[in-house]
Amino acid sequence: MADKSALNEIKKQLESHVGSRVRLKTNGGRKKTIIREGLLEKTYPSIFIVVLDGQGATRRVSYSYSDILTDTVELTVMDGNKKIHCVQ
Repeated sequence: MADKSALNEIKKQLESHVGSRVRLKTNGGRKKTIIREGLLEKTYPSIFIVVLDGQGATRRVSYSYSDILTDTVELTVMDGNKKIHCVQ
């Protein structure tokens, strides 16, 4: 089981970047990696929400803090087009 203090640290880091642009790198299965960009919209006790860039309808995705801890999701906070912080 994941250490609660590690999960709380990830949550605190994300809370300080709510409203920032982020890049998500996720495992798409079968050796596929999916990279998406969007805005970190909100954090909750167990999950965080990202609004993805795209055409047409707004799409929101949610991930748990344990996804970051287990390297299922790599989240990078962006400043313009420059990487400023990789959460983990």
